[in-house]
Amino acid sequence: MPAREAGEVFGPRMTLFADVLSVGLATAVTCLPLLTAPAALSTACAVLRGARQDQPATAGRYFALLRRRLRTGDLAAGALALTGVLLLVADLALARAGLPGGAAFAVIAAGIGAGGVVVGLRACARPESLTDWRTALREAAGDCVRDVGGSGLVLLAVATAALCAWMLVPLAFLAPGPLALALTAVDVRREDAVGGPPGRREAGRAGVEFIP
Repeated sequence: MPAREAGEVFGPRMTLFADVLSVGLATAVTCLPLLTAPAALSTACAVLRGARQDQPATAGRYFALLRRRLRTGDLAAGALALTGVLLLVADLALARAGLPGGAAFAVIAAGIGAGGVVVGLRACARPESLTDWRTALREAAGDCVRDVGGSGLVLLAVATAALCAWMLVPLAFLAPGPLALALTAVDVRREDAVGGPPGRREAGRAGVEFIP
């Protein structure tokens, strides 16, 4: 990023950090209905990805993009994610109820849940999630296999966001911003490593450039 110009109080990195926090707050508010959580996080990743093309990463642009992309598929993705979380919580509760083999079942359920979280979050970071969740999920599952290190970084980002929210509850409303930035960075890292096919690059541009 360019250095701070003469007379500037804050440099570009601090400006981007402030933008990330504002996008995080907007994402947290949008996630409150729960069913909108995948679309909210996907939109945040798209807005932050646009910073690579020198596009503003602001809350205003976030809501503008969100209004133009909310559709039935986004709500269906939210319903699927919410159902998965409820099933995982129910399974872990049953495992702690003292059933035979409960400890082993809890470990297996936690592993499956962690895998599902990583796939879902990596799908939100992909440009395809703006228009086609099925493709985004399919490609994200492939990314988890091909890029194990990136999946580990996603889990670390989730753990960090959860720890920050646990230490100071108000941070829960800002955590989605840094989390979206981490998810976007992992996806861009993977994209740059493989050279990013032209179709995927065009999808990324289309997802972030139609908002003025």
